[in-house]
Amino acid sequence: MDVRERLAKLRTQMEEKGIDIYIVPTADFHQSEYVGEYFKARKYITGFSGSAGTAVITKDKAYMWTDGRYFIQAARQMEGTTVELMKMREPGVPTVEEYLKDTLPENGTIGFDGRVVSMGEGKTYEHIAAEKGGSIVYAYDLIDTFWEDRPKLSEEPAFALDLKYAGESTADKLGRIREFMREHGATAHVLTTIDDICWTLNIRGNDIEFFPLVLSYAIITLDGMELYIDERKLGEEIKESFAKDGITLHPYNDIYEDIKKLNADETLLLDPAKINYAIYKNIPNEVKKVEERNPEIVFKAVKNVTEIENIRKAQMKDSIAHIRFMKWLKENVGKTTITELSASDKLDEFRMELGNFIRPSFEPICAYGEHAALCHYVSSEETNVELKEGSVFLTDTGAGFYEGSTDVTRTYALGEIPQIMKEHFTLVAISHLQLASAKFLRGCTGMNLDILARKPFWDRGINFNHGTGHGMGYLLNIHEGPTNFRWQYRANDTHPFEEGIVITDEPGIYFEGSHGVRLENELLVQSWQKNEYGDFLYFEPITYIPMDLDAILPEMMSEPEKALLNDYHQLVYDKVSPYLEEDEKEWLRKYTRAI
Repeated sequence: MDVRERLAKLRTQMEEKGIDIYIVPTADFHQSEYVGEYFKARKYITGFSGSAGTAVITKDKAYMWTDGRYFIQAARQMEGTTVELMKMREPGVPTVEEYLKDTLPENGTIGFDGRVVSMGEGKTYEHIAAEKGGSIVYAYDLIDTFWEDRPKLSEEPAFALDLKYAGESTADKLGRIREFMREHGATAHVLTTIDDICWTLNIRGNDIEFFPLVLSYAIITLDGMELYIDERKLGEEIKESFAKDGITLHPYNDIYEDIKKLNADETLLLDPAKINYAIYKNIPNEVKKVEERNPEIVFKAVKNVTEIENIRKAQMKDSIAHIRFMKWLKENVGKTTITELSASDKLDEFRMELGNFIRPSFEPICAYGEHAALCHYVSSEETNVELKEGSVFLTDTGAGFYEGSTDVTRTYALGEIPQIMKEHFTLVAISHLQLASAKFLRGCTGMNLDILARKPFWDRGINFNHGTGHGMGYLLNIHEGPTNFRWQYRANDTHPFEEGIVITDEPGIYFEGSHGVRLENELLVQSWQKNEYGDFLYFEPITYIPMDLDAILPEMMSEPEKALLNDYHQLVYDKVSPYLEEDEKEWLRKYTRAI
C-alpha cells in the first residue's frame, strides 16, 4: 500500500467520523522529539521520514509542514505522493494554525489523536474550530485502523544510572521538585515527558532507537510518586529502590483513568507545552491547575558537578576517537574502498575501544559530497556511496557513553577540494569560532548571541536554515531545552544561560547537488567575572577535534580570526596528545599547527 492508498483509507475514516481536517504530528504520547517505530504515523501517511513535521489532511488535499533542515529531503521523499511540502517560516507559507483558520469550513470538524498532541496545541485547535462554529474530535487514532503491520510498543528493559554518573539521588531530585511545587501552591504534578521522568528516577532504557529512554507517565505528590510504566521492564533492584523512595507502580495506560480520580481539593502543576491533550481533557474541571514549565527541564539542563566531570571524560573519549578516525580517513581514502556506512562503522569502532560505550546517541549522519547538502541525511544501503578524493565528507554523529552523551560534527576535505568548498569551510569555521569566543552578561539567551554566528553569513547575503545550537542531555535527549541558539523567537527555547549548561555550536552551509559543510562543538557555560558592569559568563569548548586545515583558506581570515583558530587548535593538542601514540601525536601536531 503506497502513500496515495493510505491517504484514501484515511479519508474514508474521516468521512465516517465526520472529520473535515485531520492532523498528524511527529510525536508519541509524551511529546518526544524523536519517537519509537510504533509512533511514526506521520511518516506512514506522508512518506517523509524526517524527525520534525506536521501533516494536515483534508478531504482532497494533503500537506506536510517541516523546517529548513528537511526541505530537500521532504521534497524528494514525497514526490508523487500528492502530499505537498509546506516550508515552515518561508515567505508566503502559512503556519498550520493559519491554514486551519482559512480552510476549515463553517461548522467544520478538526480531528487528531489527543494522545500525540500537546495540551497547548489542542486548545489552539479548539479555539480555531469554535471560531467557525465547529468542533474537534480527539478520541481516534484513525491511521491505526488500517496500519496492518504497525510495529509494537517497545518491551526493552530499563537500567539504573549509578549515582557515580547521575550525581544526585532520586530522593534529592524529588525534594527539589516538591519544593518547586510548594512555591507554586501545587499538591500534585503530572509529568508525561519521558526524559524528565528518566532524569528524576535515574533510569534509562531502550524504548526509542538511539535515545536511552523509557515510556512512562508520573504523578508526583508531596509525599509520593505514582509511576505508570510497563513493569516488565524493571528489574528487582530498580523496584526495591523505587519502593524506598515512595514510588508506586501502575500499568502504563492507567493514567488516563487515574487522572480522572483527582480530588477536587488538589492543585495540579502541569506544563501545557508537554502534557498531552487527552490527559488534559481527563483532568476533572474542579481541580485547580497551575500552568508552569516542568521544573525538571531546567533542573536537568544545569549539569551538576559529577555530571560535568563525567561529560568531560565522554568528550575526551569522543575527541580521541574522532582524531584517530580523521587520521585513518586521510591516510586511506583513495587507497582502499571506504563508503559512508563503512566510515560510520569505523568511527564507532574507535569509540568502542575507549570503553563504556553504550550506543550512538542519535542516528548518524555520514554524508559525502552532494549528500552533505542534506542537513539530516541518513545513509542507507540504497544511498550509500564510496568516498573519493575531490569533495568533502560530513559526519554529524554522537556517542552515548555512561559518562554522558556527545554530539559532534566535522567536515573533512578528501584530497584536494575545489576553492569554493574551501571558502565555504572557512566561512563556517569563522562563524563557529565567533560564537564560541563570546563573553556575555548573565541574562543573555541564545537569541541574543546567535547573531555572532550569523553575521559572517548575513554579511554575504546568505543563511542556514537551522538553529545554531541546542542544549545537550546526559544520556537523554540529544536536543535538550530550554536553551538554544536561534535568531527567531520560539517558545520554551529562550531560557537565559546558567553555569553548567552544555550547548552545541554548529553553523553550516549547504548547496543542493554539490556539498555541505558543518562544524559542531559542545560548549560548557562558565562564570567569567563580576565587576561594576555586571556578571559575565563565557563558553568553554569541551570538544577537542581539529577543524580540517586542508580546507582552510587563511587569506579569508582576519588576524583575530586566525588567532581564535590557532588558540583552539593549541587547546586540542594540549588536551588530547597525552592520550595518543607517538605517530598519532605527530599527525595531530600537523593538523593543529598555527596558520
